[in-house]
Amino acid sequence: MPVPGPTPTCWPPCAPRACWRCRPPTTSCACCRRSSLDPKRSTPPFRSSRGPLRVWPGRPPDMTRMPPIRHFTDLAALDRATLRAILDHGAALKARRGDPGDRRLLVGRTLALIFERNSTRTRVSFEVGMRELGGDVLVLTGDALQLSRGETMADTARVLSRYVDAIMLRTDSPEKLDDLARHASVPVINGLTSLSHPCQIMADLMTVEERRGSLDGLVATWVGDGNNVAVSWIKAATHFGFEMRLACPEGFDPPAQVLAWAQAQGAAVTLTRDPEAAVAQADCVITDTWMSMSTSEDERERRARVFAAYQVNQALMDRAKDSALFLHCLPAHRGEEVTSEVIDGPQSVVWDEAENRLHAQKAILAWCLS
Repeated sequence: MPVPGPTPTCWPPCAPRACWRCRPPTTSCACCRRSSLDPKRSTPPFRSSRGPLRVWPGRPPDMTRMPPIRHFTDLAALDRATLRAILDHGAALKARRGDPGDRRLLVGRTLALIFERNSTRTRVSFEVGMRELGGDVLVLTGDALQLSRGETMADTARVLSRYVDAIMLRTDSPEKLDDLARHASVPVINGLTSLSHPCQIMADLMTVEERRGSLDGLVATWVGDGNNVAVSWIKAATHFGFEMRLACPEGFDPPAQVLAWAQAQGAAVTLTRDPEAAVAQADCVITDTWMSMSTSEDERERRARVFAAYQVNQALMDRAKDSALFLHCLPAHRGEEVTSEVIDGPQSVVWDEAENRLHAQKAILAWCLS
């Protein structure tokens, strides 16, 4: 739909002419070829979940010419050029935040956010980001949907695709995400699964580039549980060609198939049990919580013993470069995986990292819905 402004136009642009409501009263619309002298006779272009379709009267839309659906579900499914374009767009959106033109990018589009796991940063950043691009947001929780009463994800995907323009899912189950993407006819975004967290890594890479200027020659070290965030870091390193070191206790390695995939791609990914060796002369040190929301009390005690040697403290950071950055996707358990001295110290960029979730995800939304 058109938006008020000094130079109202269609979105996407409808040839060189203005749209059915914006055009001067004596022009004819390139969409419907009817005179605008009688607004009741002017018909707006049909609108699908992928944007306005320019349709001649009496002619059905050619579905074979529809653009492919752009899912953002896993970094391994995308190429370096696409990820580079998203990062560059995110940086540009951040630099010109509040620009009136950006507030028209997703006018008339609606994003559904489905949360099967609680979230602070994911919910707020997606909701604010979509609104800053001119779109609308619908927030749904698992118990508010028929999913909690036995409806399949496939059926939910088919229904929501008729109502909204994109769907973000945050869930423990990667199988649910795959089902959603397979059966949805609109873009699907991975807000987090137990196996990956691609939106977080895009914000992380954006933060590192802001401080270093480039990812070239980067040496990144992951310390702790080889979880979903570590997996996405491995995939990012494979795409961008930087060195990735992981220090994980035995039994908490990243999935073997992910390591094998990275090695098959020629990535410089190494796994060790020694956090001090892994951190030596690193450009950035990354960690995450040792405990998940579903971890039992007995398991918490066991993990605390296993991971004690993998705490990121100032002594460990001193083994990295003097200019090394500390990253954490948050929430942090201070005194466990990281000390307050580090997370509040001069090498910490966790607050920039959290802010960049907003800007990186705005670029992801623009890419999915462009």
